[in-house]
Formats: sequence, structure tokens, C-alpha cells
Amino acid sequence: MNDIDAPAQPRWLSDTEQHAWRSFLRMQAQLTTRLSRELQADSDLSIADYDVLVHLTDLEGGRLRILELARELDWEKSRMSHHLARMAKRGLIAREECPADGRGAFIAITPEGQAAIEAAAPRHVETVRRLVFDALTPEQVAALGAVSDRILKQLDTPEPGCDD
Repeated sequence: MNDIDAPAQPRWLSDTEQHAWRSFLRMQAQLTTRLSRELQADSDLSIADYDVLVHLTDLEGGRLRILELARELDWEKSRMSHHLARMAKRGLIAREECPADGRGAFIAITPEGQAAIEAAAPRHVETVRRLVFDALTPEQVAALGAVSDRILKQLDTPEPGCDD
């Protein structure tokens, strides 16, 4: 076995990096749980429902192709399909056929979905403000945005050996 074939030595995290990483994971898990619980209690919407409805309300016409929505939310096709079916049963969204493409379909927000997101958004934003932004200085908010953007850029970089 030559040096090229030898497995690389792990680049272990320093104590500071390990603390930051573990704190980040704990914060992410607790924040997601708390946001989910409060959103569900306040509006009867799950975080997943809210994400779908927010994406649709951000668009002119309130509709998007299913696969494009799955891509934007970074969801697997099967998760998207099952979740949209549940939301459609509740009247929050509707499936619309694409007249230009018989194979494609759109997901559109319904008046009920629009009312649900309009009712949920003020309380959800207040919860986000209370749990996150009220604890940070303006400089820390800017740093959070910069760090998040930097990591997202790194995640958007194709993995070595992937053609994707």
C-alpha cells in the first residue's frame, strides 16, 4: 500500500471546536423541538406544514412544482409526497395539473392554507424572536448570519468524487 492509498489520519476536533460543535447540536435539537411544540400548540401546524406554506406564500401565484418544492426544502421525494397528501386532506394545499406538461404537477396554497399561515406567522415570529434574537446583540445576529451563510456555501460545494 502506498501513501496515496493509505487512509488519512482523522483531523480530531480541538477542545474549543468540540465544545462549539456539541453546543451547536444541542441548541439545534432543543430549538427545533421548542419551535415545533409552540407552533403546533399555537396554530395546529407542524414545522413541516409551516415550511411548505411559507415557500408557497413567498411565490407569485402561491404555487410551485412538486419536485422544485422538494429541492428547495431539501426533502426526499417520498417524504414530500406523503406530507403534501396529509396537507391536502386538511385543505391547506391543492394539487394542480400542469397544462403544458401532463407529467408535472403544481402544489398551490388554498385559501385555508393562506389563512392558516397568516394566523400562525405572528406568533411563530414572536417565538423565534424570544428564543433566538432577544438573546443576541446586533453584532451576534450579524455573526450568526455570516457563519450560517459560510457553512451553507460549504454545503453547496459538491463532494469530491460526486458528479451531482
